[in-house]
Amino acid sequence: MNMGNNSKNTTVAADQAGPLVGLEEIKANVHRSLLQTLDLAAARRMSPEQLHEECSRRVDLLLSKLRRPLTGPEKNHLIQDVMDEIFGLGPLEEILRDETISDILVNGPGQIYIERDGVLEKTDAKFRDDQHLLQVIQRIATQVGRRVDESSPMLDARLVRDGSRVNAIIGPLALDGPSLSVRRFGTIPIDIEGLVARGTLMREMVSFIEACVQAKMNIMISGGTGSGKTTLLNVLSKWIPPGERVITIEDAAELRLQRDHVVRLETRPPNIEGQGEILQRDLLRNALRMRPDRIIIGEVRGVEALDMLQAMNTGHEGSMTTIHANNPRDAISRIENMVSMAGLRYPIHAIRQQIVSGLDILIHLDRVTGGKRKIITVSEIVGMEGEMVCLMDLFHFHQTGIDEQGYAAGQFEANGVRPKLLNRLEAEGIHFATDMFMKRKLQ
Repeated sequence: MNMGNNSKNTTVAADQAGPLVGLEEIKANVHRSLLQTLDLAAARRMSPEQLHEECSRRVDLLLSKLRRPLTGPEKNHLIQDVMDEIFGLGPLEEILRDETISDILVNGPGQIYIERDGVLEKTDAKFRDDQHLLQVIQRIATQVGRRVDESSPMLDARLVRDGSRVNAIIGPLALDGPSLSVRRFGTIPIDIEGLVARGTLMREMVSFIEACVQAKMNIMISGGTGSGKTTLLNVLSKWIPPGERVITIEDAAELRLQRDHVVRLETRPPNIEGQGEILQRDLLRNALRMRPDRIIIGEVRGVEALDMLQAMNTGHEGSMTTIHANNPRDAISRIENMVSMAGLRYPIHAIRQQIVSGLDILIHLDRVTGGKRKIITVSEIVGMEGEMVCLMDLFHFHQTGIDEQGYAAGQFEANGVRPKLLNRLEAEGIHFATDMFMKRKLQ
């Protein structure tokens, strides 16, 4: 296959480069030379093996003219870096190949942080300069039909390769260079056994939450960024009976529901002319016409909260969603505020009645000291007392201190409250042991 100019041009590029000292300079020179000589359209039609062989041949031609020889591992690393630069996401590719990394945070070209097992650490990887990082951001945007420039300096998208969520912001909004964050999702879905093994919750809590999902209770999951809301929502979806039709609505597709019958919907940003935007509220209204048994909203963050409550109150039981909040009480307040944003001038009492009628269970997660994720409370929304929405905590995590490894120490406890919805569960044929909700420490 003709890959572009002949090897003579490659040799000339090497001769013009002059003496090189460091591996980074060699890599930069080889990268520039390959970009000048490779036919990228033809290269993308080649198999990875053919492409690696062609790049290896051209790298050998370049290295033969350089004054510093490379060892075999150095050469292979260089070839991989060059291929990552041309066809991948540059320095991020090596990080993305590590499945133990859950978050990638790029604070300008010289600072790349990763999160592994809930702990942030700085890496040695870096971009050459702002322009290099901007090129990678623009490549991500192009792959999903978006654009990033001074007129549209923010990007919220997902990686085509694995669906990881990407957020980027560039100048003039980002003062210290472009910033990029990647929220990754494991290739192997976490199941409930995995969450129990990690200490996120206890088996008694699993039994109760599973019963609530199967009995079509409306569930809201609250928590901060990175607390595990989406992961838990994916796990809960496994308990939805197989005969039910589920529709998911998201801003950026993150959910990996553990079931077959799912219709996935995703919002759309406005085009260059500022037209064609599709909001979660638009998708929710359309979903109501698609004969759903359950509707799952990845995260409520605006006026779609009103439509969600109305759907939960008009026959779409068993729906689930997540919301950013510091604690369960804040989650209720946020729902009230978002409904108020719809501009319909609902009395606050009417909004709270909608919340009480629509929502049954509120599960709050948090990242406790040391970075581990815990279900802090499982609460039942039991009604109103005056103008206040009443939450009854059924289970909670009580932190007692810090262990020797720097992680939060404590135990899960049942609060000794019999849920009001227990009658509904029993009507569905679901029964619990008499001591299930007695005040005690969970083992």
